[in-house]
Amino acid sequence: MPRYVSSHTLACLTRQGAEELAVRLFSAKPVKVLRIQVSMIDGKMLVEIEADSRDALESWLKTQGFHYEWVMRVELESKAERLAPAM
Repeated sequence: MPRYVSSHTLACLTRQGAEELAVRLFSAKPVKVLRIQVSMIDGKMLVEIEADSRDALESWLKTQGFHYEWVMRVELESKAERLAPAM
């Protein structure tokens, strides 16, 4: 299934609020949230998501009222020195 990363701004969100948001995201259907990274200092969040398509992901974000700055499809990644296809 294609994988995406989305960027979000967290306006005035507490740590407790971020944890509640994470629970909501990890229980999402029909998309699957794989990982969430949050900077409370910068008020930013990155979410790694599997979805059938970009349109399906953007539609889900919209229906959830979950605003985003950008969405990027992950095609290559590296966990060492070389890029490889994203699995």
